[in-house]
Amino acid sequence: MSKDRYWRAISIDSILPDHFPSVALYIRSGGNYVLYKDPDRMFTMDDRHRLERSFTEFLYVRSGDMEVLNEFMEDNLTEMLARADLGSAAKGKILYQTSVNCVIDMFESPETAANLLRCRNMVQNILQYVITDPLALKSLQSVVDHNFYIFAHSVQVTALTLLVHERLFDLAADEVIDVGIGSLIHDYGMTFITSEVLEKNDALSDIEYYKVKQHTQKGYEYLKRHGKYSEVVLNIVRYHHERYDGNGYPTGAKGDDIPRSAQVAALCDVYSALIMDRAHRKANSHGDAIKIMREEAKNGAFNQELFNHFVEIINEKTPA
Repeated sequence: MSKDRYWRAISIDSILPDHFPSVALYIRSGGNYVLYKDPDRMFTMDDRHRLERSFTEFLYVRSGDMEVLNEFMEDNLTEMLARADLGSAAKGKILYQTSVNCVIDMFESPETAANLLRCRNMVQNILQYVITDPLALKSLQSVVDHNFYIFAHSVQVTALTLLVHERLFDLAADEVIDVGIGSLIHDYGMTFITSEVLEKNDALSDIEYYKVKQHTQKGYEYLKRHGKYSEVVLNIVRYHHERYDGNGYPTGAKGDDIPRSAQVAALCDVYSALIMDRAHRKANSHGDAIKIMREEAKNGAFNQELFNHFVEIINEKTPA
């Protein structure tokens, strides 16, 4: 069992100097974790500058300290996002990190009522941020430790999916929250795939690809059996890899037989995957990602009208 599972990466951009709970922070060096700050010492602006000069992007927290850290960040999140002295980028990093931490816990125990409540609160904060901050998507760019790609991807898909739904559809508040929850845990089925397959740098074999494709149905079945989730949530989990021309999975659903929320999540899922760094390739630019998706839409993968609206919204929120 890898010792890395006992540690959580924390972006230094999300740590506010003189405003951080009493937990120890570590630096990863040569595969080892070295104490940087003990629990009794405050993280200061001098620390921030020192780490930036050494090009250190992440500090690490013992997984046993995450409950304290998560409670602190989530209790203070609304206040931090409202602070006038923090810029859009800083708020985005704080929201991103706090959301990633929440998603990790959600993946570990999606049936726990406390985690579902945290998830609902997180969705409300993400929605408020993306609809009010003109630089929200730029600030939510994928600066994340490689080991936590799937969780950061989930947060980004949620932000995008909520934004598109808010702009295009007049939904009741409860349905918006369900859209957000479904987006946050849309890849829950990946927990059933081995890390050797998920972290493989080379092309997947046919058997490995078949196993990965099972994540949508496995996630859906587990959450339907063990959680109290609405059909909106479950539809996003199950159908976000379906394609408008019927060439997706797991059911091969076609056209508007694919639930609308899942069609939107599918667009956001593809876009997020394209613009994030992966183990086997570097991120595409926004423009290149749209070009790739435009070709897929032309070939029938997406509802063309929905895709056009998606592009308009993303272009507006992604300044050059």
